[in-house]
Amino acid sequence: MFTELGCGITIADCGWQSNHHEIYISNYRLAGARICIGYSDEPNCALPRDRFQQIGAAIVMHAPFSSKLPNVGTTIFTVMSQLADDCEAINLSQGFPSFDPPAALIDRMEHYLRTGANQYAPMPGVPGLRQAIADKISTLQRRSVDVDTEITVCTGATEGLFSAIQAIVRAGDEVIVFDPAYDSYEPAITLAGGRTRHIPLTISDDGFDFRIDWQRLQDNLNDKTRLVIVNFPHNPTGAILGADDLQQLAETLRNSPAYLLSDEVYEHIVFDGEPHRSLLSHEELWEKSLVVSSFGKTFHATGWKIGFCTAPATLSAEFRKVHQFTTFAVNTPAQHAIADFLQSNPEFYAQLPDFYARRRDYFCQLLETSKFRLKPTRSTFFQILDYGDISDETDVILAKRWTREIGVASIPLSVFCEDSFTGTRLRFCFAKDEATLADAAQRLSQL
Repeated sequence: MFTELGCGITIADCGWQSNHHEIYISNYRLAGARICIGYSDEPNCALPRDRFQQIGAAIVMHAPFSSKLPNVGTTIFTVMSQLADDCEAINLSQGFPSFDPPAALIDRMEHYLRTGANQYAPMPGVPGLRQAIADKISTLQRRSVDVDTEITVCTGATEGLFSAIQAIVRAGDEVIVFDPAYDSYEPAITLAGGRTRHIPLTISDDGFDFRIDWQRLQDNLNDKTRLVIVNFPHNPTGAILGADDLQQLAETLRNSPAYLLSDEVYEHIVFDGEPHRSLLSHEELWEKSLVVSSFGKTFHATGWKIGFCTAPATLSAEFRKVHQFTTFAVNTPAQHAIADFLQSNPEFYAQLPDFYARRRDYFCQLLETSKFRLKPTRSTFFQILDYGDISDETDVILAKRWTREIGVASIPLSVFCEDSFTGTRLRFCFAKDEATLADAAQRLSQL
């Protein structure tokens, strides 16, 4: 009888007596082959017990590991940020600001660090923060949500997305994502036993605006479709939902049992007078949606890792079943600090579009004389630059080469796609001070 050890190894042990000496045989099966090793306690035995154990351990330790994510490597954000550090380059790749959170928010954080708010928070989140979130949703989306059953504070949006996918997706289910798709979605789907269906966004004739292909979405829906993930404002392209898109989404999914997961972490960074159209604002969509948001993006505090998930009570209950065993509690002093800041500074997030639009416009103006093709982004703090008039190299190779040679790091769009269709486009983060943007633009303009 063979016993499974994992990693493709099985083992069976047996022993018998020969001339009053115990002899033991272990049979290892590794990658389909059987290896037999024997030892004896007899003093002059060629393979004594300790050597036998060493060989057995070596067989186990050198067995190939069967990965649950065999096609996943290190995320592009880590790769490009590390390369930027190694080359002492300007890092416009990973999406983090070069400036601190508002001083009043840091003051509240320091206050709670010094006044005992350093132990576990309630699993769903600090009550005061959940109330502040509910108030914000009511003001902006005209949606009344229950603070006890429909809001859960998360360890950043990434944990919120992961927990939502694990809660909803079952083995054999299909999940639809729109390429370019943020790279955390598919690994979470795979770990849940699901299959990812990629639908590319369509690109406008001018090459800059990305939209959902509604007919293609309809064609990909089937009885296995469990979840559709949408991400607007969209990372990396800056696309936003138009006035009719929410209703079109509702009509497309009306006869489907699929749920919706909406990644809305850039909800407060939408430009040129356009509103953010959240799934929270649409009655029909709300009933089947989990909406994930980020305070890290809103308050220039990506390292604090504070986000939240808003969903109807039945979906929130399932979400919390996973959340409680993924992270359980979220940073306590930060939750209290954000709750206070939201109540005392409700105007802050309303000022974000102008705050980031100034940086977007400054960066784009500096590049007007360059060879890049561009159109100012409609949302987020990422600007897409098309380098087609400069080089025909693939975006991954070129992004790495320019990091090394001119000292400016960016993100290639093709890494967010199952089948590359984004051409000669790179993503640059403009959530930086003007001196950093000017230095980067000067280097890019020399190409």
